[in-house]
Amino acid sequence: QVRLVESGGGSEGGLVQTGDSLRLSCAALGRSFNSDAMAWFRQAPGKERQFVAAIRGIGRDTYYADSVKGRFTISRDNAENTMYLRMNSLKSEDTAVYYCAAGRRPISSQIAALSSYNYWGQGTQVTVSS
Repeated sequence: QVRLVESGGGSEGGLVQTGDSLRLSCAALGRSFNSDAMAWFRQAPGKERQFVAAIRGIGRDTYYADSVKGRFTISRDNAENTMYLRMNSLKSEDTAVYYCAAGRRPISSQIAALSSYNYWGQGTQVTVSS
């Protein structure tokens, strides 16, 4: 069974203060996604799921939403079949459930589209308190 399992780095399950840093991990189980794009999306209460960042398997090109550019860094360790999201200078508007996604090899114009990914994790809550 193919699964993506997210985990957060906060001492209280992802509850941090404004300005803090946090690292999320996404472990892929059941198959390798080394050649595929992987991405992070997030969904705040009452809002649609939105793109955060993506990284290609081949070439390791990275893509970011404007709202996180310069603060978040996406990376992956193909040997461990794991993807990461380092989040610095967190803001209250970063509060959301964060989902990792994987699969397919979208063209650049589709890298931020939900439909470009066919495997999804269960989500992990990140709460930034001011």
